[in-house]
Amino acid sequence: MKNKLWTKDFTIVTISTTISMLGNAMSGFAIGLMVLDFTQSVFLYSLFIVGYNFPKVIIPILAGPYIDLFSRKKVLYTLDFISAALFLIIGTIINYEVFNYLLFLSITILIGSIDGIYRVTYDSLFPTLVEKENYQKAFSIYSVISPLSTVMIPVAAILYESIGLSLIFMIDAGTFLIAAILETQIKGGNVSTFKSGNINIDNYIKDFKEGVSYIICEKGLLYITIYFAINAFAFGTALTIVLPYFKTTENLGVVMYTFVMAFNIIGRIISGLLQYRHTYPKHIRLKLSIIVYALIAVVEATYLFTPLTAMVILCFVSGFLSIISNNIKSSSTQEYVPDYIRGRFNGATQMINTLGNSVGVLLSGALAEILPLRYVIVVFMSINLFSVYFFVYRHRRDIELIYNN
Repeated sequence: MKNKLWTKDFTIVTISTTISMLGNAMSGFAIGLMVLDFTQSVFLYSLFIVGYNFPKVIIPILAGPYIDLFSRKKVLYTLDFISAALFLIIGTIINYEVFNYLLFLSITILIGSIDGIYRVTYDSLFPTLVEKENYQKAFSIYSVISPLSTVMIPVAAILYESIGLSLIFMIDAGTFLIAAILETQIKGGNVSTFKSGNINIDNYIKDFKEGVSYIICEKGLLYITIYFAINAFAFGTALTIVLPYFKTTENLGVVMYTFVMAFNIIGRIISGLLQYRHTYPKHIRLKLSIIVYALIAVVEATYLFTPLTAMVILCFVSGFLSIISNNIKSSSTQEYVPDYIRGRFNGATQMINTLGNSVGVLLSGALAEILPLRYVIVVFMSINLFSVYFFVYRHRRDIELIYNN
């Protein structure tokens, strides 16, 4: 008899994650509006973006050893309770029309730190609530939730015009509170290796080194980690180049950018739903992944050179393939990595990917000063394509032990 995917714990964590993701998408957009409203400065707004993202480079790998020591369920709902309180405070301050830039910048850095810890904790808890044979279906559900959360951005824009910023943050506080209360009802996944005396700097450094050494010693995981870091580096161009290209190109513009990118999201959602219904045989996962990695690099490098109709189709294809890529990688690595070190592994990989993406954003922005925008993406996606060969195909025997078993 097959193990059931939709257990009480899995249902709770799926519902709570959906609620918190919807709230997070809305709050992120609302914070940007708030800063622009009060400062009227694009530069100060950009500092908020940096303040939110910078902790995600450092915090995950620092939090990993602690997450492996404590109950991940408790860490998860504690972070959501804290988020609820923070958004309640923000809503109250805005209601009284009080704004202090440094105060809100500090709160934003704190929110970014919480998000960094939350993601590592969630990624480490999630596999413990699902039987291994259901990993691919479970991760396909998560892959649908993430793009769906973007629908809250236009909702936040409508609410901003109709009810104001203060009530938006109050609603956000309510969503995180509901998510936290639901998470307290999770029964499984409560693995903790905490022992009295564990929390000191020597043991922390030991655990930290153990997590890094584990990735280095496990050759398959090492090559997967390197490839996805380069992939994140290459996709940093999308954040920097694509919107300016649409904005400065005749007959395109911001509206067309939104329209074309919507098909990438649609592709992701449909791909996730299909993978929930149909799982891939393990023996083809690596071959399929190599083909998908290469196709994504080629599509991303070329779609800006095509007519609008082709752009829409190619963006849909890219979104569709990216979910196949992420699901195979996530389900395979989380099944392979032992639970006792999963937090450290997830923290390290999240830090490396975030760092790679940030470097890609900065370098592509600098390169855009001397090259046409479309050719910047060609350069970065060519690096991505070469990395498929050098780090995945050439080391397929090591990666096969993770993807195909």
